[in-house]
Amino acid sequence: MLLPACVYVPVAVDTYDYECRTVARQYTLQPVQIAAIQGCANSGCAALMAAAGITAAGSLVISGSVAIVGNVVYWLEKQGRCLRG
Repeated sequence: MLLPACVYVPVAVDTYDYECRTVARQYTLQPVQIAAIQGCANSGCAALMAAAGITAAGSLVISGSVAIVGNVVYWLEKQGRCLRG
């Protein structure tokens, strides 16, 4: 049995907004494999899988929060810079 151990990291992507003529930044989440659990069959394996699951969930919550806050900040910045009219 092979189980990947992953974490999620926020990645910034710059895009050009033609309507506002500005560069906008958007955060997305990208999974990154940091290890692979292979061939475990004892009680230590269960603890290892639980730790990997907790780490992945924790990184998703923290990185997701960073991405949401970053996207809100850049959205507010865009609203201030973009003069429509």
